[in-house]
Amino acid sequence: MAHIATARKLKDGQELTLKGWVHRLRELGEKYFIVLRNSEGLIQVVANKDAIKGKVDVEASVSVRGKVKKDERAPGGYELHAGEVRVIGESSPDWPFHRYLSTEMQMDYRHLWVRSSRLQSVFKTRSVVLSALREYFEKQGFSEVHPPIFVSAACEGGATLFDVEYFGETAHLSQSAQLYLEALVPSLEKVWSLTPSFRAEKSRTRRHLTEYWHLEPEVAWAGHEENMDLQERLLKHAIRAVLDRAPLEDFGDRSELEDWAKQKWPRMRYEEAIELAKKKFPGLKWGDDLGTEEERWIVSRTGMPVFITHYPREMKAFYMKVDESDPRVVLNNDLLMPHVGETIGGSEREWKLELLLENMKLHKLDPKEYEWYLDLRRYGSVPHSGFGLGIERFLMSLLKLEHVRDALPFPRFINRVWP
Repeated sequence: MAHIATARKLKDGQELTLKGWVHRLRELGEKYFIVLRNSEGLIQVVANKDAIKGKVDVEASVSVRGKVKKDERAPGGYELHAGEVRVIGESSPDWPFHRYLSTEMQMDYRHLWVRSSRLQSVFKTRSVVLSALREYFEKQGFSEVHPPIFVSAACEGGATLFDVEYFGETAHLSQSAQLYLEALVPSLEKVWSLTPSFRAEKSRTRRHLTEYWHLEPEVAWAGHEENMDLQERLLKHAIRAVLDRAPLEDFGDRSELEDWAKQKWPRMRYEEAIELAKKKFPGLKWGDDLGTEEERWIVSRTGMPVFITHYPREMKAFYMKVDESDPRVVLNNDLLMPHVGETIGGSEREWKLELLLENMKLHKLDPKEYEWYLDLRRYGSVPHSGFGLGIERFLMSLLKLEHVRDALPFPRFINRVWP
């Protein structure tokens, strides 16, 4: 079987057979005009009625045999003049998307809406991104590992845990693989994982999911600045891959990606970010979290991804290393991406046992629940750093998507667990 891309390389009159689905259908006199879709994209098929073998409707699967003809008016500049259109799998004429298309309808019929051209392009771009991220880690000597999804204690805070019954005990769905990645650092030094993470936040914003794909590396001997260097290099590698290989023509003007790939990303301390955001949000003060609107406004001032560093200690997780030059803050960063805001959270980890216990006391955590994690500090601990990247938020930024639900095939959020 040939692909649509093959048709565009052939000369007028060459024959080929294509298989796919009827994306659009128009009948005009004795002719059918079919827009055929498969994984390669779209091509127009022109067929006489007597060439149709079977009942053809929108989304029927078909095999088309015909000759290639160049035509600038057709999608892609080529069309296929069919000698035969054979229906493989019939489609019911009540295809739901003939009528008014609301967001809720798209979600209720998500199992069918994933066939849309726009989502096809999103998923192709997602595949390019994930391939590029894996490629970068492999070239840098990282080992991919596979931490558990069922966990016994919180990594990011108990208020956002999903509890599950686990053979008579209560376990939780993982919020992050980080603690387990830290356990593998003394063995492999540079590790990474890509896993689903689960957050039970009752948020209804355009960038929140209850289940999302979480890319997390952990690196021995790496400090705070090196950690941000890794984040920037990794994402720039993925951005270059998107520029080279993704179907960006479906997402409007994405020329800003060229600048993101070439220019140095600014770094700004939390206190500087608060002062900058005060120009738009005058009520902000030290200790306040930066919300979605504040983050997006800060990024809009630079036009670039921007690192916000050195957040107040009380705001951040217990495992983050306190800045010895300013004990009010930790050696962490959030990476804010244009059009979405926070996309990465990272930090240098507290690697000394006594200081980690002090942090746990500040955050009112019971050390007994983290005994295995404390063991990592008892036996040959070293300075190390890591971060977590939300794949869907990264895609939102790259493609300027309006809502995170369109960054993956079957999104899960506060009011959606079907289909």
